[in-house]
Formats: sequence, structure tokens, C-alpha cells
Amino acid sequence: MGTSTVEVNASHSLGENSLGYPGWGVVLAAFVGVMVSFAAIMPYTFSLFLEPLSGAFGWRREAISSAFGIAAITVAVVSPGIGTLLDRWAPPKIIVPSVVIFALAYMSLSRLGSNITQFYLTYFLMGIVGNGTAQLAYTRAVLTWFQRRRGLALALVLTGSGTGSIVMPLIVQAVIHAYGWRSAYLVLGCIALLGIPLTALLVRNRPAPTTHVDHSFTAGVSVGKALRGAIFWVMAIIIMLEAFGSNGLISHMAALLTERGISGESAAAAISVMGATSIMGRLTTGLLIDRFFAPYVAVVMLLTAGGGVMMMATATTAMPALVGAALLGYGLGSEADVVPYLIARYFGRKHFAALYGLTWTAYAVGGATGPIVVGHLYDRAGSYQPRFIFGLAMTLVVGALLSFLLPKYPREEGGETA
Repeated sequence: MGTSTVEVNASHSLGENSLGYPGWGVVLAAFVGVMVSFAAIMPYTFSLFLEPLSGAFGWRREAISSAFGIAAITVAVVSPGIGTLLDRWAPPKIIVPSVVIFALAYMSLSRLGSNITQFYLTYFLMGIVGNGTAQLAYTRAVLTWFQRRRGLALALVLTGSGTGSIVMPLIVQAVIHAYGWRSAYLVLGCIALLGIPLTALLVRNRPAPTTHVDHSFTAGVSVGKALRGAIFWVMAIIIMLEAFGSNGLISHMAALLTERGISGESAAAAISVMGATSIMGRLTTGLLIDRFFAPYVAVVMLLTAGGGVMMMATATTAMPALVGAALLGYGLGSEADVVPYLIARYFGRKHFAALYGLTWTAYAVGGATGPIVVGHLYDRAGSYQPRFIFGLAMTLVVGALLSFLLPKYPREEGGETA
């Protein structure tokens, strides 16, 4: 009781522009948690295991890529439920158990056998708990602390996945090269546990004020009303297209580049460059959406990402691959910032996590089918042909154009969506 009173008083006496504002501690813990979460580890290291697993067990690329799809589809199914739980329970009660299960699942892959069913079941389990470790779980708490600086706060949290996407491929590639792929899975499981201490210590929703009623905690559009409107479905289609194109490339990036004669180290570096520029993209987006209409910011960023994919389609040396990866990462930095921001602006915060979970369903459907389609096309053609990758770029372009359909924000009164 005393701690909550202190936090409430601190949140009122210190503004969001003050480093002493308690919400920034939540942002720090969320940054670390997202950096070692499902969102940073699974998509950005998956392609590094394609060749080792194919060599060890003789599995086809499409079969291996199906594990990525299983995880993504599972995320799609369970994310709305995780969002509903986050709207009702304190975030650490969801995050900490999810992280433990996620880490143990990765560790178990170090003992993977030739039966691919074990591989699929492990990724299924990671899909169940994945968003309980990632930005979906953390942004609900962060948004309770911020109003004027919400774009920047979200950007800082989401740079965690960008930071992780820089570091994880380099670590995994180094461990695979020195000790083998089994050791790499074990290391990833240990890394996933690093987010628990700060999460348990700092991540919490802002305590409700006791001296006056703050409607920002209780106002907002219901889930049913949001689903009956066009705005949510336009957002969902944009997210699905972006996920199809980006994950279709990212999940095969290392294998695509090494097929063209680029070294494994350069391929891992390209993935890390993509993560580095995604941090820049997210920070840029976070600053811009506090000042400009967010869908227009998304248009620019998605077109930038599409240009990066087009460069990757024909890259045969390290330099164009690195430039393409840099553009892709910078452009994709917008998606993670814009979506939660738009949900809060269009629908309010009362059911934020449930609605955010539903957008993750859209993302996961696209993210699941993209890698499988690319893997299937590879198995049929015997190579990653440029026209396949150009097709992925076009999904990003179409998503950018659909952003023009999003209307002006509803009027806000007292800091909340009217």
C-alpha cells in the first residue's frame, strides 16, 4: 500500500520528461526483456540453423521452415488470450512463467533427434508462450505510464528487439562455428532467462490515482465495437502483408545469401545490420509519430523496407546485401511502433492488450505463411530465385498504400480517446 502511494505521488510530482519519472524504469526493464524475448531470438536466428539441421538430419528446407510457421500460427491463436490476461493481471504474472518455459524449450533443442516431430512440438510450445515474453506483454504496462511521450516510450521498448537482433545472430553464428548447433540452442535458452530479474523488480502497471478519477485507465472502445469497424481490419491486413513479406525473407536470409556465394559470417552480419538499423528506424518512428500522423509515417517506412527487399533479391556480394538489410531493418522499425500507438489512439486503453493481441494474430498468420511459401518455392525451383523475393517486396508496397485508408484520430479529451 505504501509503495503504491509513493509511486502515485511520484508519477504526479515528476512529469514524463523527467528521468526520475517511475515510468522510465518500466521502460528500461521492458527494453531488456524484449531484447532477449521470442521476438528477438526466434525470427533472427532461425535461418542460421537451416543448413546445420539439413546437413545433420537431411530435412528439406520447406520441412524445417514449417517449424517457423507452426510457432507463428500458434502465436496467432493464443495472442488474444494472452492480451486478455494482461488486461486483468499484473504483467510479471504472465511474463515470468512464459520466459521460463520459452528458455527451457530452446535448451531442449540441444538434444534434438532425427524425428522432426520433436522439432515441431518444441516450436509449438514456444509459440504458446512467445508473446508472453515479448512486446505484447510489456507495452500494456508501459502505456499506463505515458500519454505525451507514449511514442518515444514505445520506441525505446521496441528497440530491445532490434538490439537483440544485432547481438543474437553474431552469438549464434560464433557458437555454431566453434561448438556446433546443439550448443547454440543451449546458449539461446540461457540468454532468454536474462530478462527475468528486472521484469520481476520493475515492470508493473501505473497505480490508479486515489485523489481524483483518471479516465485514461477505464475509457476505451470495446473489443466487439472495434472488430465491427473498418479501421481495425485495415490495420490487420497491413500487418499481415508486412509480416508475410518480411518474415518470408528474414527466415531464409542466411541461406539465401550463402547460396549466392556470400560467407556465413557476412550473412550473419547482414542480419545484425538489419537489427542495428531497426533500432534507428524505431527511434525515428517513435519521435515522428508524436508529431505527425502515424499512418503517413508508416507509408514512408514500409516503402523503405520494400526497397531493401528488392536489393536483397539480386544481391550477390556482401555490400549490396548489407545495404539491402540496412534498408529493410530501418523500414521495419516502424511496424512495431505504429501498431500499438494506433490502437491506443483509435480505440483507447481499456482493452488495449486484447486488441493488440488480435493484431498479433494477423501478424502471425502472415509471418507463418511467408517462410513456408518461400521454402516451398525453393524446394520446387532448387534455388532462391529473384522473382520470389520481388514478390515479397510487393507485399510491403501494397501494405504501405493501404495505410492511406486509415482516417484521422478520434478526438481526445482529458488524455483519452473520445
